[in-house]
Amino acid sequence: MASSPTKHSFSSFDGAQLAWHELGEGRAVVLLHGLFSNAETNWIKFGHAAEIAGRGFRVVMPDLRAHGESAAPHDAASYPPDVLARDGLALIEHLGLTDYDLGGYSLGARTCIRMVVLGAKPRRLVNSGMGLQGLLNTGARSHHFRKILTGLGTHERGSPEWLAEAFLKTTGGDPKALLPLLDSFVDTSEEELRAINVPTLVLSGDEDRDNGSSEELADLLPDARYVEIPGGHMSCVTKSELGRAIADFLTA
Repeated sequence: MASSPTKHSFSSFDGAQLAWHELGEGRAVVLLHGLFSNAETNWIKFGHAAEIAGRGFRVVMPDLRAHGESAAPHDAASYPPDVLARDGLALIEHLGLTDYDLGGYSLGARTCIRMVVLGAKPRRLVNSGMGLQGLLNTGARSHHFRKILTGLGTHERGSPEWLAEAFLKTTGGDPKALLPLLDSFVDTSEEELRAINVPTLVLSGDEDRDNGSSEELADLLPDARYVEIPGGHMSCVTKSELGRAIADFLTA
């Protein structure tokens, strides 16, 4: 097994050049990062990819459109509804995956849900850092992030907006690309969620309520288990428990 991730790129459904990172060999698991983040920060830096790869998996980690090393166009036309889910489906098609697992954190988790709604058929699904309300009503969080991106440099020190802006700076995010991305988010109905009959891990930090209740989401999904790990929405990504919980679920 390679000791460090390899980097690759492909053309998505509209020709946008998107990057993905890969570590390990075996059954493929596609992991999607959160908003303002990237594969390196969300999955690689704190050892989650290595933990999962060490259990016998080929860990595939794209940089979402407008993030990381992927294309970050500024025009609204590059961000149609469900664009991230369509990118994810394009990656699975590009890699020729027919038997795989799928997971994400925060926006990545919401994107995985949208991929399944649009026809993805993973063996197992991991939803981390995303509660029920964040799926049913994407507009509330979009408003929060639009406020952050349009008020850069003005947020009160220590506020959630200020902390998000500080994180954006560490990942080198492009506000002019992220703003139109916010308009691509699509709500998922309770009926659509009840139709997701895939074994699902719903994973949340014990202090994380940023996207509503993960426990309520687990109760709604037909075949889900809820697991709690230490931390809030930002901090639990830095803890080894995140990668371990995902690896445990995928190997159970």
